[in-house]
Amino acid sequence: MLTCDTYHLPTNLRDALTLWSNAPEGSRLVSGATDILPWAREGRAGDVHIPSFVDVTRIEEFNGHTVDKGRVRLGANVVYQDFLSDATLRQLLPCMPYCAIWFADDQIREQATLAGNLANASPVADGTPPAVALNAVLELARLDGEEIKTREIGVCDFILGPGRTVLEPGEIISSVSVDALAGYGGSFQKVGQRRSLVISVACCAALVRACRDGKVFEDVRLALGGVGPKPMRLNTIESKLRGERISRRTIDEAAQLAADEVASRSRQEYRRSVVVGFVKSAIEEALDDQPDVEIRFEELGETANV
Repeated sequence: MLTCDTYHLPTNLRDALTLWSNAPEGSRLVSGATDILPWAREGRAGDVHIPSFVDVTRIEEFNGHTVDKGRVRLGANVVYQDFLSDATLRQLLPCMPYCAIWFADDQIREQATLAGNLANASPVADGTPPAVALNAVLELARLDGEEIKTREIGVCDFILGPGRTVLEPGEIISSVSVDALAGYGGSFQKVGQRRSLVISVACCAALVRACRDGKVFEDVRLALGGVGPKPMRLNTIESKLRGERISRRTIDEAAQLAADEVASRSRQEYRRSVVVGFVKSAIEEALDDQPDVEIRFEELGETANV
């Protein structure tokens, strides 16, 4: 059984920061709280007691999203279902709907937040590769005396390793800002015992934009999770593909390079083989997902209507 002494539901950021900065050791900050019960069950026998919960779901400042200067600001309470149900987010963040589909079922998607997924800093968290590919920046809020202060940090610098982040005592993630990429195609690949409702062995996010004639890669963004202690951006492969003519051979050669990025000590050879197929499929599916462009694979004379 999971029990606690106090359960707080602040309605504004200041109250939440006050409660969190004064919470006893071992307390938990929650929004969707979808990881709490699995965490409590994992490797533990008997009851689990949490001194205090601070639940931020009623904080108005954490709700919704705004778009400005090519960036989308996602409040900390934005849930995975929003990436499927909100037309603006589907258009601007093309890989996130696919991530949300494979993340979990409807009930969990209605509660689980991207901010919470990043805060857990799991090497196999589904949300981290898309966040990396979208150049996510987290806003962290804290109290300095009576003043609320914030700082910003990129997602790759935010996550230090498995279960470790730069969050300091009393700090709360208040938002996640990402690039707005209308016109890109997106995809998300995942392998586990099942594709959803299961922790990934590895996962990959892709964002691709071809030139208007459908023959050349204009931009490519690729990120992996589960292949090392932190999510990683495949910068070398991205650079190789930008400006290249779109062909099966080019995609195959780029995907082979991804195997060298696997740094996980667990099931390394399996992950290496999986990653090659992941990257190839992710690129091809993202090309197929790009709106209003007919992709032309050079050497085969094939076309994909998208």
